[in-house]
Amino acid sequence: MSTTSPSNPFKRTKFNSELPPSTKVIGTHSGTFQCDEALGVWLLRQIPEYRQSKVVRTRDQEILDKLDIVIDVGGTYEHSALRYDHHQRSFDETFDEHHTATKLSASGLVYKHYGKEVIRAHYPDLNDAQLNIAYLKMYDSFMEAIDGIDTGVEIAPVCAYKDSTGLSARVGRLNPRWNEEGDDTDPDQRFEIASDLCGRDFLGVLEYVVESQIPAIQFVEEAVLARMDVDSSGEIIKFGSGGLPWKSILYDMERKHKVDPLIKFVLYTDQGGMWRIQAVSVEGQGFTNRVSLPAEWRGVRDADLSSIAGIPGCTFCHNSGFIGGNESYDGVLEMAKAALARNEES
Repeated sequence: MSTTSPSNPFKRTKFNSELPPSTKVIGTHSGTFQCDEALGVWLLRQIPEYRQSKVVRTRDQEILDKLDIVIDVGGTYEHSALRYDHHQRSFDETFDEHHTATKLSASGLVYKHYGKEVIRAHYPDLNDAQLNIAYLKMYDSFMEAIDGIDTGVEIAPVCAYKDSTGLSARVGRLNPRWNEEGDDTDPDQRFEIASDLCGRDFLGVLEYVVESQIPAIQFVEEAVLARMDVDSSGEIIKFGSGGLPWKSILYDMERKHKVDPLIKFVLYTDQGGMWRIQAVSVEGQGFTNRVSLPAEWRGVRDADLSSIAGIPGCTFCHNSGFIGGNESYDGVLEMAKAALARNEES
């Protein structure tokens, strides 16, 4: 199905365009489409058995019964029969025991059963451990949000604002409008556009996971294991350079190595060579830090910040206290130590 060089398992392969399409037919419902089944169809088309398969969109059960595989319609979830609907009252399937709050959508079911094959189709040289990491991270980073939106799971008890920029919303806007006229309003053609959009988004996240996050695991783990060499508190780690996608990996490494106390600050250089200190956020929270930089530093820069902090070479501290900078490693380390000391005093 694909061709690749075995030298780099983290490089996405190119599909072999000379292979003929599958003769098997995928079924899903007609009418207004959602991200759920559009993504599910795209996922199935990535594996050899359904490569470029024709899609039939209908709610006629007699037609659906004759199709090779059916998703998001039919009232049945039965893997052995290749039927993947989630609308039936008895449906209670989740991805695994760690994701019990979110029931699976149809695309979630497809991903649960075929996700590793989909990833392997694009990255055939990943070893089993790397494949499993990618499979789990893709659910956390991409698929669960699709499931939650389709099955009505709120992201938070109360949301401060509404996000209409996500994939599910963008797919929804591809449906022909109630008052739209023209030659390009065929819903089946629009469905194919939506499915392709879903695939591009999926691959964008998958590329980041496989080509950036997984290769970074080794470096984050080494930094965690060397934390006592940075500071005796064990709450500060250092990377040789910035850009490393360390956040989600750090939480995994803390659990793996039973880190206690948890790491509070990460030190690294930016592209210009300036040292930075970044607070580690509480796991599962986007904007709540385990320990923030001191309040009196926030929004202050350069000499004024150095004077307030009593540390030479300070360059800035963000208004929210999640990140700051210093001209030297020694300086940024002193900023981290001072922040930890202030936290212990409070």
